[in-house]
Amino acid sequence: MLLTGITGQDSSYLAELLIEKGCKVYGLQRRTSTITTERIDKLLETGQLETFYGDLADANSIIRLLTKIQPDEIYNMGSMSHVRVSFDVPEYTAQVTGIAPLRILEGMRSLGMACKYYQASSSECFGISPAPQNENTPMLPQSPYGIAKLFAYFTVKAYRKGYGFFATNGILFNHESPRRGETFVTKKIVRAAVKIKLGKQNKVTLGNLSAKRDWGHAKDYMRAVYLIMHHAEPDDFVVASGIHHSVEEFAVKVFSQLGLNFYDYLETSPDYYRPNEVPDLLGDSTKIRNVLGWKPTYTFESLIDEMVKSCWEEESK
Repeated sequence: MLLTGITGQDSSYLAELLIEKGCKVYGLQRRTSTITTERIDKLLETGQLETFYGDLADANSIIRLLTKIQPDEIYNMGSMSHVRVSFDVPEYTAQVTGIAPLRILEGMRSLGMACKYYQASSSECFGISPAPQNENTPMLPQSPYGIAKLFAYFTVKAYRKGYGFFATNGILFNHESPRRGETFVTKKIVRAAVKIKLGKQNKVTLGNLSAKRDWGHAKDYMRAVYLIMHHAEPDDFVVASGIHHSVEEFAVKVFSQLGLNFYDYLETSPDYYRPNEVPDLLGDSTKIRNVLGWKPTYTFESLIDEMVKSCWEEESK
């Protein structure tokens, strides 16, 4: 099994799941000047995971890796995944998030590989389409990230139809965990609240508080990814909790859990607003629940509880 974006939140959980299933897992790791493997260090230490350097923006490195590993399954989890930042680096986002899946699929085709392919699609593809959104909802993305994900989504469908590939899309709505990156709004809120409680920080600066998102736990959603890839037929599935909350509601819940009034510490800044806002993402995951029997085990409350406890342990050391 080959996982791109191996150092990220999703791939770390997915790698653990695949190893539990007895799979040999390889990961594509982008070379950086800083250490980024903290999420997978335990797997690397045991030898259950092996990583290779490569770059999703470099077709040659992808071809070399496919030729070397000859994977049975490819999970493309890598991308430039920060929606707000995608407005600042739109061309890079297009290259890594949109065109990279095409590079992988075309590499599979040119090498005559019969492996399965999973594409990490996103609810951001739906953009301003009214909620709730399912597999038949029109996709109207509003960011370079969402547009790039839409390109990848239809590339997968084209290769599935045109070449008979076992190629799938998991249209995942927002999913968080203690392993979420520090710049994402959920982790930023949790980290700020814990630091404020411990006297290490005075304020939290946010942007649009009214945006609503359907939040789940990454661990639940990686279980859905596994089911999608091991279904009898390649298909596309929305993965979501079916419940949405505003950013404001999320923040109030986090701060109240620590005995704090969120509004006493809030600052807003236009720097954190997107040029195009997406007001409401709410997933209808009826299809995956009925076809694959998937359902989430975490609630909105238990997700927040785990994130707060984990952050508290880290900051209290």
